[in-house]
Amino acid sequence: MAPAKESDSKSDVQSAPPIKKPKLEDVLDEEEEGNSGQQVQRRKQTVSDRSKQCPYLDTINRHLLDFDFEKLCSVSLTRINVYACLVCGKYFQGRGTNTHAYTHSVAESHHVFLNLSTLKFYCLPDNYEIIDSSLDDIKYVLDPVFTVRDIRSLDREDVKQSRTVDGTFYHPGVVGLNNIKANDYCNVILQALSHVKPIRDFFLMEKNYANIKRPPGDTAFTLVQRFGELLRKLWNPRNFKAHVSPHEMLQAVVLWSSKQFQITKQGDPIEFLSWFLHSLHKQLRGNKQPDSSVINRSFLGEMKIYTRKLPPTELDDVQKQLLLATDEYQEKVETSTFLYLTCDLPATPLFIDELRENIIPQVNLYQLLAKFNSISEKEYKTYKDNFLKRFEITRLPKYVILYIKRFTKNTFFLEKNPTIVNFPVKNVDFGDILTEDNKKTHRYTKYNLVANIVHDGEPNSGTYRCHILQKSTNQWYEMQDLHVTNILPQMITLTEAYIQIYELQESDET
Repeated sequence: MAPAKESDSKSDVQSAPPIKKPKLEDVLDEEEEGNSGQQVQRRKQTVSDRSKQCPYLDTINRHLLDFDFEKLCSVSLTRINVYACLVCGKYFQGRGTNTHAYTHSVAESHHVFLNLSTLKFYCLPDNYEIIDSSLDDIKYVLDPVFTVRDIRSLDREDVKQSRTVDGTFYHPGVVGLNNIKANDYCNVILQALSHVKPIRDFFLMEKNYANIKRPPGDTAFTLVQRFGELLRKLWNPRNFKAHVSPHEMLQAVVLWSSKQFQITKQGDPIEFLSWFLHSLHKQLRGNKQPDSSVINRSFLGEMKIYTRKLPPTELDDVQKQLLLATDEYQEKVETSTFLYLTCDLPATPLFIDELRENIIPQVNLYQLLAKFNSISEKEYKTYKDNFLKRFEITRLPKYVILYIKRFTKNTFFLEKNPTIVNFPVKNVDFGDILTEDNKKTHRYTKYNLVANIVHDGEPNSGTYRCHILQKSTNQWYEMQDLHVTNILPQMITLTEAYIQIYELQESDET
């Protein structure tokens, strides 16, 4: 048996594979791979060093940067992959060779560009990303971001003034809006809504409306996004300029109102306000419930409308009495909601009296509000029937919008009622027009004025301006397009008020 073992061991030795010696070429290849890996690392290191030490950062001109306009390439007019030249402020497409941004960088020696969608900075034509914390202020101007803490501190009394690039001081929220041609009727509404606290706080934080479910292909939601962007720019404490252009916002308005409201043609602020609030409410997936959207939570009130049909005037008394006894002529009640209250001005006197006191007629605000006290009746005429209506407010909203009807349109032309409305700026008590039962459901009924929109000039042309209250300083400002000036509260009451927004005073202070 021993010889057999020896033969087995020999066969094992013979079957074992021979050990190969490493060739010189393989050793050289491994060394080259190691060297190439080091070279890649070195290359990455040099790129990162170059990204952090771009020599062209001092060519950036912040005075020329304006991110308020549409993000379109100034050559090809495309919206895809648009870069802003931070030297001259123009927009160009792409950054690869033969693109408009690349050509501009070579032709004009403008090297620093910002991608408007990714917010990344690049140096062209070298085509490397710039990483530098000194550029964060440009990112913030393009896309301001507010935290809950920032929003809470907006109305605090110790808020400091902000400073622009050219040294102008301004209060965040009190900045002018550019009048592109004839869009002042939109500007005053946007300014007034930007000082309604729940609206402002909701739209300053993009996450409040970013995840709202909407049907596929629904592009009307851009109206909400543009309004949010505009409010963030208005309240941005780090603006480069003390004014904002609402260009993108108005483009969305023109598009989604099917050109009902235009930049180039004067319009009516109350029509725009009504359309805008309903559009925002619809896009925020609101319904008829009072808490379904921030619009309803702020402005939606409720009233009862009592309607009584009047018999024709040509009938005699007996026939009228018979008609009044029928069901058709009985008083009917319906419950309705409202976003604003329409106040009717008394007709202007035709003749000036002896003492010339009626040159500019005046009326008290409480006389206008008496329309809603559930007692005053007003006649409404249709083409064939006449109705008497009276209104009873059952629920007051947190913010009351009053529309003072100044314009009447007849067959021939538009007339303006110049009557001055005397109103207090603080402590307007809407409890006076509520019934005793409705008063019990309202703990507070006193309101303070926060915004006042005024029309100046002729009915068909004219201009609009607004007065807003800056709560942090408790100072009133008059805004007419780009012009922002301080104004005394006593001067506001002398204007021809058109639309007013009152805020509920949720305390017992006087």
